[in-house]
Amino acid sequence: MRWGEFAAECPELAELGEERFRRHELCLLGTLRRNGFPRISPVEPELVDGELMLGMMWRSPKALDLRRDARCVVHSVVTSRLGTDGDFKLYGRAREVDEADVRARYRAAIKARLGWEPAEPDYHLFAIDVDSAGYVVFGDERRGLAWNPVHGLRTWRIAAP
Repeated sequence: MRWGEFAAECPELAELGEERFRRHELCLLGTLRRNGFPRISPVEPELVDGELMLGMMWRSPKALDLRRDARCVVHSVVTSRLGTDGDFKLYGRAREVDEADVRARYRAAIKARLGWEPAEPDYHLFAIDVDSAGYVVFGDERRGLAWNPVHGLRTWRIAAP
């Protein structure tokens, strides 16, 4: 399901993810290498037209991973070992975006945010379809949330140590 559909299904979790993506303007992308080992790479997430989009350098290893196997995880940046900011994880599949009008809107969003835009056609653009998502926070809040389309949203408290 596309990001906009996920946000409609589970707004509480989508808002937590979007806030973390926007705050840091960076996330980590987990892909599967050809040999089956995982690869973790930083990417800049952009929300455009109800889609979570990830742009990548042309022929970058992470882009080639996604072209071969669309399964991935998108993880918010963690900046403290205490976990008080919370971390958001999204499990899904990447869908390569080739439509010129969608790519133009993506470039416009990047230009508005950074004052720069990638040149066509020298980059890969993927939209991430959401299979499931989760969020965990420690500190005073100490809670977790998990969502998938079959079971909906689950929440729990994390016991203090």
